[in-house]
Amino acid sequence: MRQILLLVFITLTSLSSCQQKKTPEDKKDSKISEMQQKVAKYAPFKLTTDQTKLSENEQQVITVLIEAAKVMDDIFWVEAYGDKEELLTKIKDADTKRFVELNYGPWDRLDGNKPFVEGVGPKPAGANYYPKDMTKEEFEQANLPDKTGLYNLIRRDEKGALHTVPFHQYFEKQTQKAANLLRKAAEISDDKSFAAYLNLRAEAMLHDDYFESDMAWMAMKDNHLDIVIGPIETYEDQLYGFKAAHECYVLVKDLDWSKKLAKYAQFLPELQKGLPVPEKFKQEKPGTDADLNAYDVLYYAGDCNAGSKTIAINLPNDERVQLQKGTRRLQLKNAMRAKYDHILVPIANELITPDQRKHISFDAFFANTMFHEVAHGLGIKKVLGAKDLTVRQALKEHASALEEGKADILGLYMISQLHKKGEITGDLRDYYVTFVASIFRSVRFGTSSAHGKANMIRFNYFRQYRAIEQEEDGTYRINFDNLEEAMRALTLQILTIQGMGDYTGAANLVGTLGRTNPLLENSLKQLKDKHIPVDIYFLQGGLND
Repeated sequence: MRQILLLVFITLTSLSSCQQKKTPEDKKDSKISEMQQKVAKYAPFKLTTDQTKLSENEQQVITVLIEAAKVMDDIFWVEAYGDKEELLTKIKDADTKRFVELNYGPWDRLDGNKPFVEGVGPKPAGANYYPKDMTKEEFEQANLPDKTGLYNLIRRDEKGALHTVPFHQYFEKQTQKAANLLRKAAEISDDKSFAAYLNLRAEAMLHDDYFESDMAWMAMKDNHLDIVIGPIETYEDQLYGFKAAHECYVLVKDLDWSKKLAKYAQFLPELQKGLPVPEKFKQEKPGTDADLNAYDVLYYAGDCNAGSKTIAINLPNDERVQLQKGTRRLQLKNAMRAKYDHILVPIANELITPDQRKHISFDAFFANTMFHEVAHGLGIKKVLGAKDLTVRQALKEHASALEEGKADILGLYMISQLHKKGEITGDLRDYYVTFVASIFRSVRFGTSSAHGKANMIRFNYFRQYRAIEQEEDGTYRINFDNLEEAMRALTLQILTIQGMGDYTGAANLVGTLGRTNPLLENSLKQLKDKHIPVDIYFLQGGLND
């Protein structure tokens, strides 16, 4: 990575010192250099695990699961953009082509989805889930019973009228292939519960009904291997937040770390009761059949591999499963470590005031990330007084940003409460300072990311409460008492918006605080000038690569 950055620096210095009028060839070199800078926003990281802890049978299963993951890549390309091969064929420059691959399209996901390929316009808010010429008014007036469903595309018929096409029909060839591979892995596996889940997941992909496979996934407790596969998150649909995107993680459980985390799930009902909000917003009871585990990821595909990379997972998203069983929280330890070492620590050394940098730690980063995922299970899932209307449906395109913001702030709240109980040890300031440093890491994902918006809201909110203040040297100091006050206030505001299904309130919060400002822009420019990567990309392929 250092060699790449050094090459970019030398190239830029050489170009800027040239006083002659640029020739067409010079302009070409300048553009290539700019694209090299874009690619260099991502630090490479090889996904590995301790293979000595894998049986021969497990290694065979992993090989098949990775092939299934690659199918999710193919489907997500269609959802995010359209025809991948047609786009890549038009691009001759290798760096531009590489950046297209990292973004699953010609729009920079870490820079507000700005187009970077000549002749490409703005990215449609609904990606490729809806017709490009469809208006919101047309969609809302259309009498389609499943138009807000997670598992379909909106298309036009031969007369130009809107209609829905289920995923399993539109992607029939791909889903059949993925299902066959999952069944093959189940046949090979000597883990009966894992094999049962794989078979149910294969069946689910063929009918777009994931409830039974989600329940089976929740029932697994002793599996060493795992896979998260199918249409899951709705971040890609920024028009409404209705449509799920295909993705896959191939995982190996870290049994030692997982044992350390097991105890925290039992505190969920108690923490729900203690939320600093009125009783009506915490009447739902989180499922108690939840667990926390740490994993090494061997393969990312589709949505989770586009732009900023996920380092922890909280699933299933189905509110029915969450209320009956809870959720599983998966901490992706190897990817988390990569972001901590290559991104968070360098950011802290630039932007956190020197005497507070001692509070940056991987254990705090791990815990903050973990409890973010746990906190998705707290709060409220259904709008008060509205039968069967979920928060996601009510808040539409703002639902993801509000949910990520809720998880962030409630995760910090949980840490403070468990620390008071003695269930979490160490200096509480470690968690707070690391949390603030992580705001600068995640806000760089930009306004096209739900996580980016959530962190911008929090940065601006904390500034209003003077929880963080900029020193004369440009670094930031955390005021711990003010931070706790801001934490409680933001918790109340977000849970009130969610509980009331307040779309206007969500839009106002995102519109006023979910954007950058000159102070933040200067700090982010400082990180850019220091060539600190914005995120990571994975060197992956298989166990023997």
